[in-house]
Amino acid sequence: MKNNNIVITIGRQFGSGGRELGRLLSKRLGYQFYDKELLLEAAKKTDLSPEFFKNSDERVPRFLGGTVSFAMGCNPYTIFSGPSSIGDDSINRALNDMILSVAEKGRCIIVGRCADYVLRHHQLLVSIFVHSPIEECAARIMKRGESITKQSAIALAQKTNKLRAEYYNFYTDKTWGSASSYHLCIDSSLMSMDTLADTIVNYIRQRFPSE
Repeated sequence: MKNNNIVITIGRQFGSGGRELGRLLSKRLGYQFYDKELLLEAAKKTDLSPEFFKNSDERVPRFLGGTVSFAMGCNPYTIFSGPSSIGDDSINRALNDMILSVAEKGRCIIVGRCADYVLRHHQLLVSIFVHSPIEECAARIMKRGESITKQSAIALAQKTNKLRAEYYNFYTDKTWGSASSYHLCIDSSLMSMDTLADTIVNYIRQRFPSE
């Protein structure tokens, strides 16, 4: 992929503020922001309902029926077959096509969905992973009203992170959350979101001075 569109991808632990950071960067830089929007747009390209996309969002194919602890880095659907694998294959292909499409259209920020891997050959890619101590994530989850107690917030974060890791590790040849998988790994508990956004904007301007 060769164009002059800088694309920022954000992987994130649940509750770390990755989406919030992405929206803030979108406002600072004037880039389009894509998160759940990708699901809706991708659903329009298939015969599958948006609800089906939502239920399969950042999940490993259902034919596996359990934990995936290895990275395949390829599409496995020539090996597995069945109704659910066909549905999951359609979702994955549609999402990948949508990610490639929005990256071609203009400068943008994409949250999750293995976007850093899908765009791994994009010359102006900035891949970021946002993490935070579990207690900090729990506090943010509770503030958002997604859990009432700290214990339930921690459990929700751990479950969601496990699903995201399985999804990422299955569809890529990298490891979710590993520093070697991204250009920048950021602990969101160490600075304010505004300061983090300023730091990333400065990084982009230093890395791509002619852009």
